[in-house]
Amino acid sequence: MSPLIPQEGWIVQHLFYNIDHGFWAALTPEEKKERISRLNETVHSIRSHPKTQLLSFSMVSPKTDLGFMLLTPDLQDANHFEKMLGLSLGPDVLSSTYSYLSMTEWTEYSEKEEEAAERIHRTEGLEIGGEAHTKRLSEWKAHMDKYYSDRLYPNMPDWQVMCFYPMSKRRNVGANWYALDFAKRRELMSGHARTGRKYSGKVRQLVTGSTGLDSHEWGVTLFAHDIFQIKSIVYEMRWDEVTTQFGEFGDFFIGIQLSIDELLERVQLT
Repeated sequence: MSPLIPQEGWIVQHLFYNIDHGFWAALTPEEKKERISRLNETVHSIRSHPKTQLLSFSMVSPKTDLGFMLLTPDLQDANHFEKMLGLSLGPDVLSSTYSYLSMTEWTEYSEKEEEAAERIHRTEGLEIGGEAHTKRLSEWKAHMDKYYSDRLYPNMPDWQVMCFYPMSKRRNVGANWYALDFAKRRELMSGHARTGRKYSGKVRQLVTGSTGLDSHEWGVTLFAHDIFQIKSIVYEMRWDEVTTQFGEFGDFFIGIQLSIDELLERVQLT
């Protein structure tokens, strides 16, 4: 089967399931052991695949029982792995409660090289083309190369608290994000980013694009060591104009990142 690798970015799937505990209770100990072994083999197989990451969560609240976050380069693999996970405990055990498809993406609002060169000249008084200016611009390029890589090909953290939610920008009369010119949109997004930077070291964020792929335009995944920081950053960002005027949100999902053994124990399958 030929691969379906996008021109840029990775495929991202958030997959949430409920467990049929009645069906599970009716299985024999041998059947349960066999199915748990199958789940472990499935997870190991997916995690061993090149450039693929699979995170596992016990979901908080009865909204859903457990969840996975899958990142992989090939749409064929993403589809295959998703089907494997849904049947990893055998038929009739896991039922999908919610899923979201998106892709890692670069932001169009990032500073361009010529803009950075002018900013360094203006704010630091360094002559464009001079040795000091060239050195500073080289440092900027190295920073942006890492930022570009982190956005498109991220290494997901092992931080315990995860929050996922989808969002879109409004198209209402008088509040149409897509009717604004680029400069205004960039200005608003810069303010939004400044709020986010205040949580550096407390919250890690991955924004993935889903225009044409799912119900909203972006998926937002937040990681923290403390759920208070999740609550705080989302609350504070809602006061930014880009959110108060243009933000629309879907449901929020909170999970605790656990190993598979810990997850099975938490959801009371072992």
